[in-house]
Amino acid sequence: MTKSNPGNYFEDFQPGMEIVHATPLTLSAGDVSLYRALTGSRHALYSAETFAAANGFPALPVDPLLAFHIVFGKTVPDISLNAVANLGYAEGKFLKPVYPGDTLTSVSEVIGVKENSNGKTGVVWVRTRGENQNGETVLSYVRWVMVHKKDAASAAPDTVIPDLPGAVAASDLAAPNYADWNDALAGSNWRFGDYEVGEKIDHVDGMTVEEAEHQIATRLYQNTAKVHFDAHAQKDSRFGKRLIYGGVVISIARALSFNGLESAAQMLAINAGTHAGPLFAGDTIYAWSEVLDKAELSANTGALRLRLVAGKNHPCSDFPLRGEDGKYDPDVLLDFDYWAAIPI
Repeated sequence: MTKSNPGNYFEDFQPGMEIVHATPLTLSAGDVSLYRALTGSRHALYSAETFAAANGFPALPVDPLLAFHIVFGKTVPDISLNAVANLGYAEGKFLKPVYPGDTLTSVSEVIGVKENSNGKTGVVWVRTRGENQNGETVLSYVRWVMVHKKDAASAAPDTVIPDLPGAVAASDLAAPNYADWNDALAGSNWRFGDYEVGEKIDHVDGMTVEEAEHQIATRLYQNTAKVHFDAHAQKDSRFGKRLIYGGVVISIARALSFNGLESAAQMLAINAGTHAGPLFAGDTIYAWSEVLDKAELSANTGALRLRLVAGKNHPCSDFPLRGEDGKYDPDVLLDFDYWAAIPI
């Protein structure tokens, strides 16, 4: 008999099941600084309290992706400790700003299950919400993950696949008010009207991820997934070594996008996301973005729908997104669709 948590297996998940995840976390200014150190983020909105105050924030806000990783990390022991892979994201909404001093908790609802044809694994869909100390939902998202069965002989559950939108509607975005945006301090005079649908931007810069860095980042998020930490357990795995948490790729690619999207600082929603390939310590991330759509949110603030693609170990201009077989190029790491606010 053991008191330790073995994690949930596919058979343990049932549609309608609600899971309150352990360990609330109070975010501090130190967490914000550490996140900046690990990602290289340079957006003025998350770097300078004076800049944030000029644009309607009562204090320096936490980067929405840091809040997302904290909320996500709490779900790992219950949702994906026995996962094969995290498959995708949808319907992510950043509803309220998070500030140092706020305490975040996570709650998930199982909204879908489907056993795979091999009878050994299944896919689980969950909708997770992050709440602050006042019980307010600050963000929510859907993700689906492939999870091992504990007993391959156990009966398959009834298949339930949620109907998810292809994108968050612009009318559902929580619009900020960029009343006093300073182009010089932001680092660019490119605004809403300067970007065209279909435009692609090569962010040029690369960042090599070292072993210690990705482990510190994942620990910051309290993500306990074995594939990121336990080198001994990964010796007999498919890759034979630790994988870097996909959220590290998202955040570094997003930080790299500063070069060309300096004023598209605030992430408003996650429409879709695929971790297309693995990243390992010593690999270098590069990124490019495509403008998929635009929407005016107010008189002084608009939103860009952006596709952020990250690859590894050579500049983005050197590899195709997909091969002739339609599959992602082996060096593609991330295909991520999101909305970001930008001044008009």
